[in-house]
Amino acid sequence: MFNRLFQGWFAGAGNGHTGGPGQEALYEQARDLLLTSAHTLVLTGAGISTPSGIPDFRSPGSGLWEYVDPMEVASIWGFREDPVRFYRWIRPLAEKMRRARPNPAHRGLAELEQGGHVHQIVTQNIDDLHQQAGSRNVIHLHGRAGRMVCLDCGHGQEEERFWQEALARPEVEVPRCPCCGGLMKPDVVLFGEELPQEALRTAQQAALGCDLVIVVGSSLEVMPAADLPLLAKRRGARLLILNLGRTMADSQADLIIREDVAVSIPRLVQMVQAAEGRG
Repeated sequence: MFNRLFQGWFAGAGNGHTGGPGQEALYEQARDLLLTSAHTLVLTGAGISTPSGIPDFRSPGSGLWEYVDPMEVASIWGFREDPVRFYRWIRPLAEKMRRARPNPAHRGLAELEQGGHVHQIVTQNIDDLHQQAGSRNVIHLHGRAGRMVCLDCGHGQEEERFWQEALARPEVEVPRCPCCGGLMKPDVVLFGEELPQEALRTAQQAALGCDLVIVVGSSLEVMPAADLPLLAKRRGARLLILNLGRTMADSQADLIIREDVAVSIPRLVQMVQAAEGRG
């Protein structure tokens, strides 16, 4: 049903198209949306983590799907058939994620949460950079690479020791469950697997209950995450898009700021704090 791996890790229209008011005016409008919102939901995608050195999946020349068939290497069927190939493919990504640190966009969202302006973050990314930055209320739609799960008995454990040992070895070694000896995989959504239903249900409820949704670093090409902003819009929420490129929901947006999110979010944080006398 929902067969996407780690996705979201990816003409101006509506009232907020960027060809209208100047950039400063756009930021002022974004600031006002935040200051007047009673409940703000943030949806993040790959674009918030690429400044931290984690590649996305689709960008020409650098995307993780550029040289492999995702259905072969990153589907649940491919994983069961040849787990060594999967771990060989994911090993460079695991190294990058272990080295990655939160960037100004992650830290800015954490500041907005601490200031009471962001209430929930739904992320399509499988890294833990939001939590490392200090965000507390984070919903992982596509799972977490920081956790391993046994396909046989369901035993789960944090992956720190596994990757620390695995990346130190010259050859790939498939991890086995300490409880039953079954095959262990990162607790992320592969092609052919459903999204974690509790996470999806919580994210949908958050979309239905917010009055502002902010899309950060996502092109909104992957369902069902892409439907969350539209679900919120149908209930009367405002939609702010912070993304360098165009998105599938631009025509529905109240405001769009096309700038690197590692630049736009810190700037927005400064403006919010200044308006509150904290800048």
